[in-house]
Amino acid sequence: MKNLEEMDIPSFREDLIGWFEKEQRDLPWRKDRDPYKIWVSEVMLQQTRVDTVIPYFNRFLEQFPSLDALAEADEEKVLKAWEGLGYYSRVRNLQSAVKEVQEKYNGIVPDSPKEISALKGVGPYTAGAILSIAYAKPEPAVDGNVMRVLSRILLIWDDIAKPASRRIFEEAVRELISHENPSYFNQAMMELGALICTPTSPSCLLCPVRDHCQAFNEGVQDELPVKTKKKKQRPVELTAAVLRNHEGKLLIRKRPDTGLLANLWEFPTTEVNLEFRSEKEQFADYFKDQYETGITLGEMLGRIEHVFSHLIWNLHVFTGTIQGQIKEASDLRLVSLDEIDEFAFPVSHQRILRLYRETGEIK
Repeated sequence: MKNLEEMDIPSFREDLIGWFEKEQRDLPWRKDRDPYKIWVSEVMLQQTRVDTVIPYFNRFLEQFPSLDALAEADEEKVLKAWEGLGYYSRVRNLQSAVKEVQEKYNGIVPDSPKEISALKGVGPYTAGAILSIAYAKPEPAVDGNVMRVLSRILLIWDDIAKPASRRIFEEAVRELISHENPSYFNQAMMELGALICTPTSPSCLLCPVRDHCQAFNEGVQDELPVKTKKKKQRPVELTAAVLRNHEGKLLIRKRPDTGLLANLWEFPTTEVNLEFRSEKEQFADYFKDQYETGITLGEMLGRIEHVFSHLIWNLHVFTGTIQGQIKEASDLRLVSLDEIDEFAFPVSHQRILRLYRETGEIK
């Protein structure tokens, strides 16, 4: 890479790692180099802020302190421990992968790029992070933070939103990475992106590698990285209802075991067309068709908006009563308000439950 030819790479490594040794944050997954703990932390940190992850990480490790403990845990308990972090396929893939490690590698996380990359849910970034931090292998760990930092340091104008661009950055890291301390090098790059070389208004005057940064030298740091915007999320209108039977128990159901929010519990919900009939009528018809019994819906409890990367759920929430009998099954339960806390719900339905509890009774 032409831009690398102009760099004093040993000096860059020294400045970067020296800064990290002095300024790194005190984070629970940095206490040791246990590959299992590093793996859990990296999976949690995908799409989620560090401050949010810390208490989840600590609680998760209390419940599942070892790879074997997670491999042997009931999926319901694992999902419950993850409740609120979102992107639940991350933890399902993690549990599948640790089971494979338990069966295939005697519970020891593999230290070869080929073997670790073959595990479910382990992409190039997670593999590189585990291999470099836990096993001191000089493997690149390139995420959005690292691409942003390197696009500025090396003046790379390729669009970082395009998958093909990742290879450019991985090649650059292979040239730059410290073979003596790959763990600190990769962590320092991530830390620099999180604390100094931020998406907007980077703190260039505080940057330990400012003298090596070609974008700063040319005054174009605010123009990089190049990143095309994602498509707008599609809005979806939904009606959900907190329904009680004659004993005061609430009806919940389990989502399918594949697709969005797989295997999580929710209140009965259906998509509605607001230009058609009233949402209450549409929901009542849906419920009768689905569960072969009628319901009486009260007034609207409230509206909840929940944003996914590709969708926006607009939830119109009602309370109501079930008129007939509901036959329970493994994916359909009637539970008391005390029992409901044992089940893992997505954030949107946690908010529905909170709304229901705050009102105290059916309207």
